Amino acid sequence: MRKIFKWLGILLLVLLGTGIVAYVAMVYVVKEKLNTVYETPQESIEFRSTPETIARGAYLYHIVAQCQECHGADLSGQIMVSDFISGDIVAPNLTSGKGGLPADVTDTDLLRAIRHGVDKEGKSLILMLSNFFYYFSDADTTALIAYIRSAPPVDNELPHIRLGPLGYFYLLQDPALLPASVIDHQAARPPEPTPGVTEEYGRYLGLVCRSCHGENMAGGTAPGAGLNLTPGGDLASWSEADYLTTMRTGITPSGRKLDPLLMPWEALGKLTDEDLKAIWLYLLSLPPVQNPTPTPQ
Repeated sequence: MRKIFKWLGILLLVLLGTGIVAYVAMVYVVKEKLNTVYETPQESIEFRSTPETIARGAYLYHIVAQCQECHGADLSGQIMVSDFISGDIVAPNLTSGKGGLPADVTDTDLLRAIRHGVDKEGKSLILMLSNFFYYFSDADTTALIAYIRSAPPVDNELPHIRLGPLGYFYLLQDPALLPASVIDHQAARPPEPTPGVTEEYGRYLGLVCRSCHGENMAGGTAPGAGLNLTPGGDLASWSEADYLTTMRTGITPSGRKLDPLLMPWEALGKLTDEDLKAIWLYLLSLPPVQNPTPTPQ
């Protein structure tokens, strides 16, 4: 019996030691990624702040890009998660109030943060959707910056980001959570789309939708994953009128109420008719992907 307990003790020590080594290695790898400095190109962009650009920036911030989901409707930021296992995951205060953007942050710094996902030192931001915002046009990116600059100051001093064991694990498993690591910063800028009720412009407006619905817009089975929006999935039996009504009301043709915490239809429902119709054309153009198990509607 003593030998059994002895070997069990040795086994537990080995397992504990292996776990500690694995954790230390994980932290080391993630910290190396966090400390990587990314070179981004010098971009010649005219930063303008007019009532029109600010209004466009507000439309992008609150509706198209869904920035308010993390940074708040007043741009003052928030603590997204705070616990021992995950850490403190924080969306920063973007205003000029206490705890907000430092006075030395330039428009170019904001451009690099939005488009390239890097901070002032060139290191990757965390959980920033720059891998999608990278494709925003110069006009839209500068409009977004103009709106951020126009925001009234809000005092909201937030803690610095602190990673817990689960936070390190997620960053190791999903490279997109460190957006600068998945962007080709030296690639030629993508062509800027012409606004209109077209498939091309719908694809542009639907960029951020991929963060939940996936690169192929076919959704997934994980908790919180978006629906299959391809012609072979959840929208297969919908008409354009069904789609528009669902986006405006949050109620599907079968009467199912969409969860606004998972699908921000209340904000997306404020897209213009033209923009919603363009996204619909884009969805119709997608290669159909069949659902393994149809999503309840």
